[in-house]
Amino acid sequence: MNEIIIPARTGTSFFVKKGRYLKVAAVADQQVGDLVAFNGNDLTEHLSNGKTFDYEETVELSTGNTLYSNLSHPMLEIVQDTCGVHDFLLAPCCSKTMRHFYGIVDDVPTCQDNLETALIEHGIEAWQIPTAFNIFMNVPIARDGKLEVLPPVARKGDFIIFKSQMDVLIGLTACSAADSNNGSYKPIAYSILKEI
Repeated sequence: MNEIIIPARTGTSFFVKKGRYLKVAAVADQQVGDLVAFNGNDLTEHLSNGKTFDYEETVELSTGNTLYSNLSHPMLEIVQDTCGVHDFLLAPCCSKTMRHFYGIVDDVPTCQDNLETALIEHGIEAWQIPTAFNIFMNVPIARDGKLEVLPPVARKGDFIIFKSQMDVLIGLTACSAADSNNGSYKPIAYSILKEI
């Protein structure tokens, strides 16, 4: 499959077969993408940050780590990662969290909105959307446990490649939170590969 561009502040959904590779790439500097995943054959099984932290024993996930489901099954193995900085702590922003974190009170598209729109055709409702793996998002944890959203370190051309460990339904956005993207909104790209 050729590279597909997700326009700024939008989202999409698609299936990836077991054994195929999903590549997500930065089209421009400092853009985040929110990724969620569901078992393509049982949509009650979904990506889980808690289970992933249990099995990988780290919150800093990159090449060689695997993302797990709520049923403790491996879903997506990170096989290549040129950036190395991602977040799996913060949930997709909704209007309430946009107000809390960023002081945004306007009616703007959020990653939660865009994931809901992209996944509703598959029967996924808002309450079923899990914490996203926030590709390229830079959320350091201070010694006192405080979280801070800093500009991404990813540059144009950086990418992450996952090997699918089961048939998966993916939801993916080009993040809508300006602070997550260093003050601007840009597209993000993905492609599905048979081999790398």
